[in-house]
Amino acid sequence: MALKPRQEQLLRVVVEEYIASGSPVGSKYLSQHHTLGAAPSTLRMDMAQLEELGYLDHPHTSAGRRPTDAGYRHYVDVIVKERHETRAALPLELDRGLVQSEVDSALEETAEALSRMTELLAIVSAPALAATSVRHVEVLALQPQVVMVVVITAAGGVTKRVFSFADRVDPGLAEFARVYLSERLIGRQLSGRLLEAVFTSHELGPAEREFVGSLRPAFDEAVVAGTVELHLGGTARLVERLTAQGAGHLDDVIELLEERYSMLELLSDALRNDDVFLRIGHEMREPPLQACSLVAANYGVANRNLGTVSVLGPTRMDYQDAIAAVRGAAGALSRFLEEIW
Repeated sequence: MALKPRQEQLLRVVVEEYIASGSPVGSKYLSQHHTLGAAPSTLRMDMAQLEELGYLDHPHTSAGRRPTDAGYRHYVDVIVKERHETRAALPLELDRGLVQSEVDSALEETAEALSRMTELLAIVSAPALAATSVRHVEVLALQPQVVMVVVITAAGGVTKRVFSFADRVDPGLAEFARVYLSERLIGRQLSGRLLEAVFTSHELGPAEREFVGSLRPAFDEAVVAGTVELHLGGTARLVERLTAQGAGHLDDVIELLEERYSMLELLSDALRNDDVFLRIGHEMREPPLQACSLVAANYGVANRNLGTVSVLGPTRMDYQDAIAAVRGAAGALSRFLEEIW
């Protein structure tokens, strides 16, 4: 539902005030400190409507309002994107004397600098050292409603995933998927762009596209498995921020950070995205991370995405600063790699 201009402005102000202070924002405070062109009673009515739409909530009856995950998402998608980015990019100068074998040093430097600038956890995924090309694809109907997908890469990696369906799977459809995916993937380097083209191809009919699309997670996992390493900066900063804001599940959050696969899976969607990628609160798959937001951008060379630069922090983060910093860091890494590769 489209918001009225005053509601858009009001939501922006509430989000930015809450990010800055951490305290719910009331209509009296807004009328005294912001020029919104409305009386406190009108602002209360607008805030109540924003709450009905799911953009705001309040801790208790007499309190002011605070943004929900949906409120943050609307702020990022509509308000931030409508603004021309005027804040300075990350002041990161990588040593152009580094050779390819020292790329890890540049990634570590980026993670540390990004974390210091944003006071959030910074995560930089390293590019794969060798091409992850597909050697074999298998789609097997194990039972009437169960299908197994096996993907073997030229580097010897094996990804196996079992899918269960509500209805019986036509064996001919499973065989079609095997042939189709083999023809389009074997011998080619796995990438988010390739998978997007193969799994959304207009050559597929509706039934074929739906079935083949349901098998895509197996291939996404193979892409993730081709990423070699993660560089993290500022883990302690994230824990401190979450503790200060009363977020629970901190032990689970730390455990996820220590699990390489879980973190790579978190970033796998970002690899298929050409713009800044965000996941806010309950958009996160892992329950322990649903008190957090992720802001990510890709870096690479010659229109080829090699990895991601991201920050992870509480949902009450400065999204404008985070987006500007992530974009700046991704741009600096891309320029660095273009020079040495």
